[in-house]
This record gives sequence, structure tokens and C-alpha cells, in this order.
Amino acid sequence: MATAETIHRQLVEAWNTRDFEAMRDLLHSDYTFTGGDGKELAGGPDTGLNIAKAYAAAFPDGRIEVRATYPHGDTAISELRATGTHGGDLMGIAPTGRPIELVICNVIELRDGKVYREREYFDTAAMLAQIGVAVSPSQT
Repeated sequence: MATAETIHRQLVEAWNTRDFEAMRDLLHSDYTFTGGDGKELAGGPDTGLNIAKAYAAAFPDGRIEVRATYPHGDTAISELRATGTHGGDLMGIAPTGRPIELVICNVIELRDGKVYREREYFDTAAMLAQIGVAVSPSQT
């Protein structure tokens, strides 16, 4: 059976190649996603796929690089570096054509060899400042 670290890397690679069927195969039927706002979104694999597809549409050239992974049993914590150009709708924000570079902390937990819980944390204010629709706290 694959390790949490291996599955985490496969999940990232599936997003990078926009292979959403491969991504679906990695997600448990009880999958939930929690973002930086702390709200847990249930709904199984479709929840994860909808989030992944939304960011893929907003950043068509987007790529995620795994910088480090810290596995512990059925859990893996990864530090990721995301890059891309804002070329599609992002939460109602029209494309600006501006590049982003973000550091993301992503935590997955496995059940039955699949991702059943995912939590993701990144600086949304920094992302919005990079695409030019907000001022970063460091700019004030």
C-alpha cells in the first residue's frame, strides 16, 4: 500500500497535469477539505475536484512544487510552492494576467489508502496582492 507521502506527491502531480480522474482515484468517498478559513467542506471527491478545477481555471499555467514532506503514519504534511499566472476567474475576480508565487502548507490524512481529509493553509492576502486586487499588509 502506498504511503501518505507517496499519495501526497501523486495528488500534486495529478493537479499539475490536470489529470482530475487520477485525482478522483486518490480521494476517499468521505473526503473533506478545510481551507484557511477553518470551514470544513464535505461532499466526497467532488468537493476536492471542484476546488482543484477552480484553481486550475484561475491559474491555467499553475504548477505546484513539493518542497518538503513530513510523513507520520497515515498523515503527510507538505510545504508546497505554487506558481502561475492569473488567467481565469478567481472567486469572481476577473483575470489580471499577473503572476503569483505562494508557499502553501497542505496536510492530508488517509483512510483505506485514500485521502479522506485535506487541510490547506496559505496567505490569501498575499495572493490577492500579487494579482493586484488588494494591498499586502507589508505594503501598508
